[in-house]
Amino acid sequence: MSGAHVRPFQAGDVPAAGALLAARHRGHRLSCPLLSPRYENDQAAAAQVGAAFALPGASGAVAVQGDDVAGFVLGAPKDSPVWGANVWVDAAGHAAAEPELVRDMYGLAAARWAQESRSAHYVLVPASDADLLRAWYRLGFGQQQAHAVRPLPAEPPAATRKIVVRRAQRGDLPALARLEVELPRQHGLAPVFSANPVPSYEECLAGWEEDFDDPAYTTFVAELEGTVVGSSIGCPLGTAGGHPPLTRPDNAGFLAFAAVFPHARGFGAGRALGEAVIAWAAQAGYDCVVTDWRVTNLLSSRTWPRLGFKESFLRLHRVIGY
Repeated sequence: MSGAHVRPFQAGDVPAAGALLAARHRGHRLSCPLLSPRYENDQAAAAQVGAAFALPGASGAVAVQGDDVAGFVLGAPKDSPVWGANVWVDAAGHAAAEPELVRDMYGLAAARWAQESRSAHYVLVPASDADLLRAWYRLGFGQQQAHAVRPLPAEPPAATRKIVVRRAQRGDLPALARLEVELPRQHGLAPVFSANPVPSYEECLAGWEEDFDDPAYTTFVAELEGTVVGSSIGCPLGTAGGHPPLTRPDNAGFLAFAAVFPHARGFGAGRALGEAVIAWAAQAGYDCVVTDWRVTNLLSSRTWPRLGFKESFLRLHRVIGY
């Protein structure tokens, strides 16, 4: 870092930042080869940086060594009451030749974000880059969410004795609505403490009645002794708004939702529902399956890795001023 100095990010920095991002992505794919190879290309990566800089309210910093840009951090707010007065450094919003530079760049960028009263900061970081993660941890960030991917299975899952998984039917709508309430209700409890609002049963039932026949979504239910106790949903990854381009493998299915009623946990329903979506993805012609979870959700953070999902990105979070 000798001779490095930081300054605000400018439009002319996009090509150099793109080259740094492409280099980061090439290294990332050594440990996570299912990620798309397209962003190993400098121009493709630069297009993502340019799109990030074009977002309303975007700002950031670069680190310069000699005449070369050696790192960048670029964030923008997302308009959502759930995230608070926020700034997001998405997957295309940072890269550095030396991870320690991130701390200097964030120091400059975050000063402006604080002046704008944006106190909730988020960043998506490659899960396998221990040095880059450590730099963000040393800035006060902690893990909040995991993105993960797994290849398709070589064989179909073995059936469980107690749990029966099948495609959902219209007669399942009341149970599906209750399960849609169950997941955010669980997230509002310890140790997740999510601020996401819990929808009403009536809202969820109306949504299911309207969207049940949408061909983009494939819904499964799990039965225990003839009663629906859980559900899961598979869909194309492109429908997932929380997965920006660098986090998306090509031709991927998405395990978008899974929930099990508390009284039915421990019988393998969650695992069976996940396996159903993975098998659906194979039958539908996808090359892999992606999912995500709150790392403080004790159930999903243990079940999905046991099903072969490997973390690809970690969403980190901090709140300043406390």
